[in-house]
Amino acid sequence: MRILPAALWPRFLKRRLPTSLWGRSLLIIVLPVLIMQMAVTWVFFDAHWQTVTARLSEGLAGDIAWAAESYSEEPTPENLAVIADRAQRAMSLSVALQEGATLPQEQERGAIGVVDRTLEQALSARLDQPFWYNTTRYPAYVDIRVQQADGVLRIIAPRERAVATQAQIFVLWLTIATVLLMSVAILFIRNQVRAIERLADAAEAFGRGETSVPFKPHGAREVRAAAVAFLAMRDRIQRHIEQRTALLASVSHDLRTPLTRLRLELALAPPFKRAGAMKGDLDEMEHMIDEYLAFAQGEAGEATQPVMVAEMLNAAAEDARRAGVEAEVVVADDLTAHVRPMAFKRALNNLAGNAAAHGEHVRLSARPLPSGGLEVVIEDDGPGIPPDMYEEAFRPFSRLDPARNQNRKGVGLGLAIARDVARGHGGDITLERSDLGGLRALIRLPG
Repeated sequence: MRILPAALWPRFLKRRLPTSLWGRSLLIIVLPVLIMQMAVTWVFFDAHWQTVTARLSEGLAGDIAWAAESYSEEPTPENLAVIADRAQRAMSLSVALQEGATLPQEQERGAIGVVDRTLEQALSARLDQPFWYNTTRYPAYVDIRVQQADGVLRIIAPRERAVATQAQIFVLWLTIATVLLMSVAILFIRNQVRAIERLADAAEAFGRGETSVPFKPHGAREVRAAAVAFLAMRDRIQRHIEQRTALLASVSHDLRTPLTRLRLELALAPPFKRAGAMKGDLDEMEHMIDEYLAFAQGEAGEATQPVMVAEMLNAAAEDARRAGVEAEVVVADDLTAHVRPMAFKRALNNLAGNAAAHGEHVRLSARPLPSGGLEVVIEDDGPGIPPDMYEEAFRPFSRLDPARNQNRKGVGLGLAIARDVARGHGGDITLERSDLGGLRALIRLPG
């Protein structure tokens, strides 16, 4: 077996320690209690139980030596009767002679070897004759036999004469007290950890855009303070989102009015050479306003519900086909996901539209993840972008073009909106090189 160097032991132990607050708190309580119990038990057995057992065994060995020597000096039935009567009345010993018998050859030892060793040492120090003993045959007695000239002197002694029998009761009460202490500690720790878990769940739900999840500060004072701060932060963020959405909606409405007026005047004006170009400019301005509003609003107030992933991918693929590209869908018909339908549809349409704008073949696929989540892949055969520009592509208003060429439709919000939607569902979007040769966008949502 390979032994780790001393410098690697902290890292080795750290990898095997619990990672959760519940596990670490439980370890903080349970480990000291177990160490304390082991130390107390060790000290008790080493300093008390063994000492008491040794004293008892020495006293019993002295009584047995007295009985054996008294009978050896006068091996008569009358003397044996006197010895047996005195031993019974004064020492609680049962003494009998097995005439013509010899000591047994087999040796039976108890599970706790210290009892047998202590008794054997005491008997060896006091007896000159061969002896045999058994501490396991009778639960409440100890069987000791001493070889005599005319047979074997058998002595049955109560077990408490040789062993301190209260040790098991002490250990039992110590174990019961330890279990009660750990149970109370586990109960209190669980309540404190549950309060932190509720706070984490509320923060996660708010991150997904679920503002109606009920949450009340609970737990220790510090945890309640963190919960109150979270609620205040949530209210401030929600007010900011509502104000921003209202402002963009108002701006959008104010801009749509002159756009509508210009579109009407253009329709009523007599035909002229620049009419088509002006109509195209109006369409692009209206599209830009729609993207600004979608980016600001993000459909955060929409409720989540189960949707068929195949239907949404087919709809996005159909929009890509209308842009003049080939689009294929690879997904199981029964695959479902709990999402905000309008927001998720906008994210898929943005990604599919981005793929259709740069390639001639678009592939949309989805599969369930082993963790219970969902992975959606949209890829194309276009030129792609350099790996060091992947994160830049997600920045709002970024079109990977320093000049921001206005001849290309869009304002650089498609990928930013798609990532906001994915992160609003607790997931994310990443970019990588596609097997088709272009760009691959991966949407991963938790279960």
